[in-house]
Amino acid sequence: MNRLQHETSPYLLQHAHNPVDWYAWKPEALERARAEQKPILVSIGYSTCHWCHVMERESFENEDIAAFMNEHFINIKVDREERPDVDAIYMDACQLLTGGGGWPLNCFLTPAGKPFYAGTYFPPRPAHGRPSWLQLLQHISNIWESK
Repeated sequence: MNRLQHETSPYLLQHAHNPVDWYAWKPEALERARAEQKPILVSIGYSTCHWCHVMERESFENEDIAAFMNEHFINIKVDREERPDVDAIYMDACQLLTGGGGWPLNCFLTPAGKPFYAGTYFPPRPAHGRPSWLQLLQHISNIWESK
């Protein structure tokens, strides 16, 4: 169980048993990112989103991927139906950074909350010109730690 077990959103509760150490969108997550100088991963979706469920099954329930996420990122899960304001900010960022958008929306932020990379669904293995989710996490982590 992670911190989402105390939330009321059906979408967040769907992720309460993931091995990822998810935070809800709350000040404590942002404070921890600033204190540890770790990048933030904000993953936004909703309870009836097909690709959100696929990414959860393929990546967020994977123990090895979750361990990497927990070590290198502060992970925040957002229900776009409960926080359309947060969704709008990071969807705009994704569209500006990539020219596209959709859900699940995965946005990487500095500890100050500024987006620097965004995308939607990433597969468990490289496919169709996309890196795997773990490859992307490793690449972003390497860049962050070498700055």
